[in-house]
Amino acid sequence: MTRPLPDLDPKSTALILIDLQKGIVAAPTQPRPSSEVIHNGVRLAQAARDSGALVVLVHVSFERDGGDILRTDTDEQPPSLRAPGWDELVGELQPLADVVVTKRQWGAFYGTNLDLELRRRGRKTIVLGGISTNFGVESTARAAWERSYQLVLVEDAMAARSADDHTFAVTRIFPRLGRICGTEDVLKAWGTKT
Repeated sequence: MTRPLPDLDPKSTALILIDLQKGIVAAPTQPRPSSEVIHNGVRLAQAARDSGALVVLVHVSFERDGGDILRTDTDEQPPSLRAPGWDELVGELQPLADVVVTKRQWGAFYGTNLDLELRRRGRKTIVLGGISTNFGVESTARAAWERSYQLVLVEDAMAARSADDHTFAVTRIFPRLGRICGTEDVLKAWGTKT
């Protein structure tokens, strides 16, 4: 990090963690295992709760009949994720959530109440992490930027299916959307002893 982070006043900040749910964290991730992403996510969520920042957990899920699943003609079909319990948030994070948002596609803003939840609570800055860096996290970051939120992207609280996918998003996309940092930087900004 070359410059200090923007003001992370907990009263105007939300931590948003994307797709840290059983069916997604069970698959291999890079450049770090999902267990490390979860560990850093829990540390961030605890610090957020302690400081007064809002904790938002986002997961993808669909109705039992699958009627709300997006169906488009693509060259690569997404993996099937509909095993029982695949959409349940990881247990360590569940009790730390202030708000839980269910999405039906990659990004957490489209078709959800996320923007309403943030604005009504006066949140202007988003601290963002999750899996996958280049799908759910990047889609949410782009939509947040379009809505004029200040973004803080926590690189070591993210992972993707490949290191190349993660690195491309972090080095080519995220610098144009917000500030990139590590978990320790956010904890320090919130006055948490690491």
